Amino acid sequence: MATLKKLGSQGLEVPAMGLGCMGMSGFQGGDMYGKTDDTESIATIHESLEKGFNFLDTADMYGPFHNERLIGKAIKGNRQKYIIATKFGWEIDDATNTLTWQINGKPDYVRHAVERSLKNLGTDHIDLYYLHRRDKTIPIEETIGAMADLVREGKVSYIGLSEVSSENVRRAHAVHPLTAVQSEYSLFERRVEQAGVTQTLETLGIGLVAYSPLGRGFITGQFKSIDDLPKDDFRRNIPKFRGEHFQKNLDLLAEIEKMASGKGVKPSQLAIAWTIAKGAVPIPGTKRRKYLAENLESASLELSSSDIERLERIIPITADTGNSYWDEVMQYQDY
Repeated sequence: MATLKKLGSQGLEVPAMGLGCMGMSGFQGGDMYGKTDDTESIATIHESLEKGFNFLDTADMYGPFHNERLIGKAIKGNRQKYIIATKFGWEIDDATNTLTWQINGKPDYVRHAVERSLKNLGTDHIDLYYLHRRDKTIPIEETIGAMADLVREGKVSYIGLSEVSSENVRRAHAVHPLTAVQSEYSLFERRVEQAGVTQTLETLGIGLVAYSPLGRGFITGQFKSIDDLPKDDFRRNIPKFRGEHFQKNLDLLAEIEKMASGKGVKPSQLAIAWTIAKGAVPIPGTKRRKYLAENLESASLELSSSDIERLERIIPITADTGNSYWDEVMQYQDY
């Protein structure tokens, strides 16, 4: 069974690793990471629980709605055994079940979004509720105030933010204590560290949840050319997998593979273990049981300080590995 660790300082305890569920759903009529299979996805969620890793991460925008409903189906009858994190903020038009591509953190939308997520998940409370991206049209204090009301009402146990600056972490935390901040964090993506956010979180006692700890899957080593990605895979459109960045990243990966081979592990396991060693709780995404087992083994892989130094020499914090979103989405990052 997995050993629990404190996520932040507000009382939430989670396994060393969570399960990112985004890839289990398509996205507005298409697929994010290739074809999905609800039956296999549910079996993956159940197997994760059996191995003691019961921390599931989702969001209302995945689908939209399909992902939360899938999790609701998977956890039915066993809700108390899972720790569920979901997110809101990307505004969704209920009439069409499509994104408006606006961020909405207004108090009335906070209320609307949580009620919708509770229904989709089939639960009466959400363990960890994140604002997916900051609404730059209103003070963050207004959004956090509305989220704090949900905590007082028992609809939400803990709150967090995603992809926010140190300044906004502090402003939000002053209104209601944050339990976690979720940001992309991996050997291939360390902007949250460069921007000083990780230091702010440590100072304030807020946990870091690392999404895409495998660099959007690049560190798995499955992709040697753009043609290895399914034709409908959204990664075909992001800089990390395009042009000069692709070849440069392959060269960096080759060095990680050498180190992993010397340790008798996979490069993906080395990368996940690195995020854990850095104090984060990674939530690698998978929709298949065969990859789940590989990922979970990373939780018991201990890295020495020299291992960490070697990895960070291979890919320095200043390395430009390419953005993980196209420009229109990158503008919503808060640092």
